[in-house]
Amino acid sequence: MTMMKVGDKAPDILGKDQDGKEVKRSDYPGKTIALYFYPKDSTPGCTAEACNLRDNIGQLEAAGYQVIGVSVDSEASHRKFIEKNSLPFPLISDTDHKLVEEFGVWGEKSMCGKKYMGTFRTTFIIAPDGTIERVFGPKEIKTKDHAAQILA
Repeated sequence: MTMMKVGDKAPDILGKDQDGKEVKRSDYPGKTIALYFYPKDSTPGCTAEACNLRDNIGQLEAAGYQVIGVSVDSEASHRKFIEKNSLPFPLISDTDHKLVEEFGVWGEKSMCGKKYMGTFRTTFIIAPDGTIERVFGPKEIKTKDHAAQILA
């Protein structure tokens, strides 16, 4: 599986959010989308990343960004995560792995010598015309300072 790269065109239909509502790229005309993929709701790194984006949402929006998170967690899990952390942006529930596979961020990971399948923490910056402008890979993302990376 190949990861989408700069210059590739992102799909219009991204998936369903925490409320079962379809999320499309075209729902945000003129906006640059920061589509961030993360492994799991309510884990330390993912919570730090989501809260950093939340705390800097004013700056991100002022710079023309729409933040959208994606994980393979359920809609119910996303609703709980949003409520607990007061997240002001939608979270796509990709339980069928369609989007993580389309963007090439689903694959084999290992922790403590144990191998498993999971989502690679990756952020795609998508221009208003749907073209991917930048990609932040798993080794680059600073979960506690990700908004500054996006705004840089």
